[in-house]
Amino acid sequence: MSFRGRHKRQLAWALTSTSLAALLVVTAPISDAAQSIAAVQAQVTTLQIQASAIAEAAQASQVNLIALTRSLNSVQAQDGVQTSILTALKKTIGLLAAEQYKNGSLGQGMTLMFSSDPTRYLNSAQSLSVVETQNAVRMRKFAAADIALKSTALTLNQKVALVAAAKAKYQAQEIAAQAKLAQAQKLLAGLTKAERARLAALQASQDSAYQKKSLALAKGKIAATGAEAIALKYALKQIGSRYMFGGAGMVFWDCSGLTMRALQQAGISIPHSASAQTAYGKRVPLNQIRPGDLVFFGQPISHVGIYFGSGQMVDAPHTGARVRIESFGNYFGGEKFVAARRF
Repeated sequence: MSFRGRHKRQLAWALTSTSLAALLVVTAPISDAAQSIAAVQAQVTTLQIQASAIAEAAQASQVNLIALTRSLNSVQAQDGVQTSILTALKKTIGLLAAEQYKNGSLGQGMTLMFSSDPTRYLNSAQSLSVVETQNAVRMRKFAAADIALKSTALTLNQKVALVAAAKAKYQAQEIAAQAKLAQAQKLLAGLTKAERARLAALQASQDSAYQKKSLALAKGKIAATGAEAIALKYALKQIGSRYMFGGAGMVFWDCSGLTMRALQQAGISIPHSASAQTAYGKRVPLNQIRPGDLVFFGQPISHVGIYFGSGQMVDAPHTGARVRIESFGNYFGGEKFVAARRF
């Protein structure tokens, strides 16, 4: 089951205003009476950002796994073709060996030479030379095919090992995410009913404020043209949609799923991974970015958004949040800006 599909069943609680899908161990007990609900909410938001960063790492692992699996399939197909070629050549060589055995140890050439019919020898000499040359070519082809098959077998074994390692990494990240989600649910259960209600109200208030601001900004003129304008307009239409791990539309999104689909509308194909997306387009410095550029954060890359203009970007921020326009600069949350790409 995919990362996205597995979480659809387990993130029903994450699609409420009190979504707390934290993927890190809480550093201080929520039950501490000295902590205010506002402080708890701030802590939760930080954990949600960190949760989404881990999910994005799993997404990058999945992209790598898919690429490796395709490569493995290609090598396996090549191995099958080369095995068939070698089998056919072995059959031909076997027939040649049988012919040589039938003609005796002197071989066909010597048999003709010592025959009692000189005319037969003279007439057959040229044909024999051609046959022997063809046989030599067959032997060389057989040797080359044998080497090629052994080389492909070695590559195949290496590819199998790489795929197994990538799959294990991806599965480990999924397992870790599931365990942390269980911890987050336990964290929620530790709050009193009144505390959960207050936290829900605080989250709803912040969501409403972000939604109002985002929709107001989206109504303004977009300072972008061409593919950048198409991608940006598409992303803006998703404002208010919920974040979900592995989400790539059309209802739920994660950060790289949103940017992938937005650029797809402009005819540009990029992978569903913030880390992988940094290999596409043209790199531009922070002080030269323009609306429509993708902006990346974290080392390793853990978040991506689309620059909107005036120090704002549209993105799918983290678990529990909605697609929105928000401010950024050298940092997004605790993650440092590391790159911008133009397509």
